[in-house]
Amino acid sequence: MNLPQQADSRSASYLSESEVSVYLYALKHQQVDRRRPAVQSELELSEEQLGAAVGRLKELGLLRSHPKDPSLLLPVDPDLAAAALSAPIQESLEEQRRRLNQISVEFDRLRTRFLEGRRHHLGSIEIVSHLDEVRAALNRASNECRREVLSSQPGGRRAPEVLHEAMNRDTALLARGVGMRTIYHHTARFNAPSQAYVAVLSGMGAEYRTVHDPFGRLIVFDREVAFIPDKEGGLGAVIVREPSIVGYLCSVFENEWAHARPFSDAAVDGLESVAKELDRTILRLLAAGHKDETIGRRLGMSLRTTRKHVADIMDTLGAVSRFQAGVLAARAGLLDQEEDGLDTHAPKTAP
Repeated sequence: MNLPQQADSRSASYLSESEVSVYLYALKHQQVDRRRPAVQSELELSEEQLGAAVGRLKELGLLRSHPKDPSLLLPVDPDLAAAALSAPIQESLEEQRRRLNQISVEFDRLRTRFLEGRRHHLGSIEIVSHLDEVRAALNRASNECRREVLSSQPGGRRAPEVLHEAMNRDTALLARGVGMRTIYHHTARFNAPSQAYVAVLSGMGAEYRTVHDPFGRLIVFDREVAFIPDKEGGLGAVIVREPSIVGYLCSVFENEWAHARPFSDAAVDGLESVAKELDRTILRLLAAGHKDETIGRRLGMSLRTTRKHVADIMDTLGAVSRFQAGVLAARAGLLDQEEDGLDTHAPKTAP
């Protein structure tokens, strides 16, 4: 059966009101006689409209000609007509499924060869430039992970769509019994979406800690494959499989983890201590001559928030310039303190 060819975008999977009326008329009278004006009158259709409706119903297989009188049209069971129309579509879907399966089988076979070749050549470091490819590689590594995931995620906040994708991937890992430890900026404690994310996954066994200045973005799966940024601000990644390099990155993570603080809701715990540590870090970066943009990026804060912190610190010290703030902080020994941050209640120092 040939499918009807439509000049417009209307699909053959639905009927117009006139077509439905003609079909219902055929059911009522068990036939349609186009020669009788009564049909047009009862249905309130013009001859042209009736002809178009009948023609399409015949193409769809809902009306068929009477074997003895071609001018009479008989209604057909909609199930039979639908089965006839859907058969080629179903066949096409089956063919598409066969092709998808063939692609999967063939490319999996090539991937095995690819991995073998990479182990014997200089393929232990792979640069992936496109974001979609990075996501695909992360999802593959996540699906293959069996023991542990270590990650460092700089930045005070993460986009909702990123958290949603990470939530799906991480819950699947935790459900398989994979251990998970993540380091965030201290500022993530003050971000509601991050707090909610951590609360959910902590309940499933994941561990989270925060530091004032993470060493950089890193994800390591099973201490065998590591993902690091390809360049500052880029969307690509460098995938590292060389054991010595992966081992070194894991040791850097472990050192940071040992000095990090357990993630907690800032409204309940850690607000004062974290604020002091942030102030002390900002002072050190100011003394080193860093600009607000650099300080904000390193501490996971927006430029506006960074400038407010800098202004508050300078006001507390009584400094009129960034350089003077660093000098005054050094004289006061604030840059050498490890536990006590900038006392915002201390009297201002004269220049």
